[in-house]
Amino acid sequence: MTDYSVEDGVLGGSTTVTAVPAAQFRSLMSTFPTGVAIVTAADLDGRTWGMTCSSVCSVAVEPPTLLVCLREGSPTLAAMLRRSTFAVNLLHARARATADLFASGAPHRFDLVRWSCDPQAAGPHLADDAHAIADCRISGTVRVGDHTVVFGEAYRITHPVAADRSPLLYGLRTYSSWPVR
Repeated sequence: MTDYSVEDGVLGGSTTVTAVPAAQFRSLMSTFPTGVAIVTAADLDGRTWGMTCSSVCSVAVEPPTLLVCLREGSPTLAAMLRRSTFAVNLLHARARATADLFASGAPHRFDLVRWSCDPQAAGPHLADDAHAIADCRISGTVRVGDHTVVFGEAYRITHPVAADRSPLLYGLRTYSSWPVR
């Protein structure tokens, strides 16, 4: 458990607040559905890295910035930080198997999916599995607990031509999707 000190005036007085247990917090967050993405990067040697990530959100429109949260010690995070770029592949509803593959930690996951990485790409693009892809330059990082929040300024957005436009969602420990109208 973590104790947080609250300054006078913030909550009407000085007090200590104890954080909830990790299992209780995970239970809370499992009830909050979110989109599913695969964050990808290439290290300085060109080796590809990627992981399924549901901790993605927009931060600002000017400049166009999003954030992703990755576990400290993640090889994908290490590659992103070395190269200062990454790609966010927003998955479509038919990409459940790819989401599971990139969440599994399988060492040769890029051998099992089709991907591309043109010279302007910030990381591998999974065009068969994504309805949209953002190429980002890292504009800042903040370490919070056992994760690092990475802020990325989007410099290119692509929409794969043949992609299913229905986004893949995750919540209540299951996948779902929204139909496109």
